[in-house]
Amino acid sequence: MSPGAVRRAVRIFFFGFAALLAFGTHWPSLRLPEPGGFTRMDLLLHAGAFFVWTSLLTACGFFGAPLTRRNIAASAVIGAVYAALDEGTQAIPGLHRHVGLDDLLMNWTGVALGAGGAALAALAKRARTDRAPDAALGGADEEHDRAHRGVFAAVRVVAGLTFVSRLGGLARDMASSRVLGDTAEGSAFAFAFLIPNLFRRLFGEGALSAAFIPIYTDEQGRDPTRSARFATVTIFLLAALTMTITLALEAALGLVLLLAPGSPERALTLRLTMVLLPYMPLVCTTALMGGMLQVHGRFAPAAGASIILNVVIIAGAAAAATLRVDRATAAYVMAGAALASGFGQLAWCTWALRPFVRWTRVAAGVGDSTRLMLKRFVPGAIGLGALQVNTMIDGLIASWPILVGPTIFGLAYPLDDRSNAVLGYTQRLYQFPLGVFGLAIATAVFPALARAAGNGALFSEMVRRGVRLSLFIGLPASAGLMIVRRDLVSVVFEGGAFSSEGVDRSAFILMGYAGAVWAYSVNHTLVRAFYARGDTRTPLRISLATVALNLTGNVSLIWIPGMGEAGLAWSTAISSTTQCVLLSRALRGSMPGGRLLDGEDYAAIGRLAGATMAMALVTLAAVALTPDLGGWIGRLVRLNVALGAGVASYGAACAALRTPELGWLLSRRSARGGGGVSPPA
Repeated sequence: MSPGAVRRAVRIFFFGFAALLAFGTHWPSLRLPEPGGFTRMDLLLHAGAFFVWTSLLTACGFFGAPLTRRNIAASAVIGAVYAALDEGTQAIPGLHRHVGLDDLLMNWTGVALGAGGAALAALAKRARTDRAPDAALGGADEEHDRAHRGVFAAVRVVAGLTFVSRLGGLARDMASSRVLGDTAEGSAFAFAFLIPNLFRRLFGEGALSAAFIPIYTDEQGRDPTRSARFATVTIFLLAALTMTITLALEAALGLVLLLAPGSPERALTLRLTMVLLPYMPLVCTTALMGGMLQVHGRFAPAAGASIILNVVIIAGAAAAATLRVDRATAAYVMAGAALASGFGQLAWCTWALRPFVRWTRVAAGVGDSTRLMLKRFVPGAIGLGALQVNTMIDGLIASWPILVGPTIFGLAYPLDDRSNAVLGYTQRLYQFPLGVFGLAIATAVFPALARAAGNGALFSEMVRRGVRLSLFIGLPASAGLMIVRRDLVSVVFEGGAFSSEGVDRSAFILMGYAGAVWAYSVNHTLVRAFYARGDTRTPLRISLATVALNLTGNVSLIWIPGMGEAGLAWSTAISSTTQCVLLSRALRGSMPGGRLLDGEDYAAIGRLAGATMAMALVTLAAVALTPDLGGWIGRLVRLNVALGAGVASYGAACAALRTPELGWLLSRRSARGGGGVSPPA
């Protein structure tokens, strides 16, 4: 089909969808049901409908090529105006429709997401151009120039795509929290996801990926045929290993259920875990394929895989709520939906890899590369996975009441059967900025670090840039989450089966986790710097020490009166901060001059800390001065005012203090040619 025919088809579909939307929003006396306590499900429909409306309008290209700034901006403006008209005209006499500010805000949210998605697509297209080889460039300065330009472009793309994916994840959590809530069933579902997520982060996104990508990058540059063989062998080994682990765990859990099923909550937890275990090999393979795609400069498919998971689980939650099933049945429905999404994610990434990898049955010539990868992987599984292992430990300790019982050694256990649900939901909130920015920076920098491992000056400079970018986002994220924690938890989770007491507990937990978001972010970059040079032992030793520190803190802090499950969060924050200090001290010995950061870097970090303090003061004032409108909409308004004030004040403070980090991310120019906001040479 020609581009013109595609454009015409898109326009026809847009007008049809627009007519259907207008018809639905003006149907007299239409009221959506709220099944199973799933309150205000219509708000999600408002946002989703206008996301599709704006995306289609942008794709129509009425104001130029679809991905041009003019077309995206014009589509966003028209979408915002139409969203207001659509809501306002529902007040026409005889329609008997409700007109509300909350509906309008969700309409505009959908418009913003649609325009933002188009902007990210345009950014990804530009980033591929930025990374294209330039035969006219040569020499050391030009190598630095190309490296910086490619990394900053990649950070923008990865962060943007991850942001869209994480928004979908928040929508998924909004749905699941209202269906399962801070209940024993919610704790069981959270525990069932622990094992697949741990292996995904260790194998697909963590240690195996860190061991695989430098070798795959090197093989790709020397011999694409051999790199395809190496990729095939790695995928086969990963699938075989995770499937073997899955079968062994299925057998073990089945035996436990047969011999000692225990309480209904324990039996539900074990059965849900058995349902979700097959998701592990699917998602691990998908995640490693996502890493391969990133080596080839394709960042969108991995984000698309996460979107598949989010959409399918939301559909499962909506189906369970509509059918008014009990919470245990709803948990099974959502677990089955997650498993089904695993097949979709794997198919999606396999299709996306077609232009770059020719799968083969031939394994000749890749034995040395495979052995080197496995040698690096074993210590790396602990070195890069310290935060994930700590999260797993947190979940196991929080799950004691549903797995074992309410006592330990005859003493009343300080946590209850709701603790793991509250803990699991809260972890999603601090992981939002970490995933969007911290992991995005580390993900984008890692292939470049692997290529620069033999160039000491370039390697050192890129590590410093990665650390500063991590702090540029991590410091204000830590402060902001701590300030808005109560409103954030309430807006995202409260309602349906999630109680107000659960909101208070979750907010207290978030305060602990949020204090070290900056450390989580920096750790990802520092560990990958070691791995880019083939050093997996140093991160291993440090991670073993910090995991032991976290375990000690966990079993100590939860017994402090009033601390409860928040002790797990504070222990994770303390151990991660300690890991950051130890990694920094270990890495500086291998850097030129024996320094990880120079005086200019420390001065820049001081400016970032000052900007963060200014942002915190403004955000606190915004929270205190915003009038309480009451209800969910009141908390949403106060949260948005606080976030807007925080972002604006941080940007203004960074501009006043002349911090260059924002310019690195936004400018398409190189690190050396960007004018006032360029990084120093």
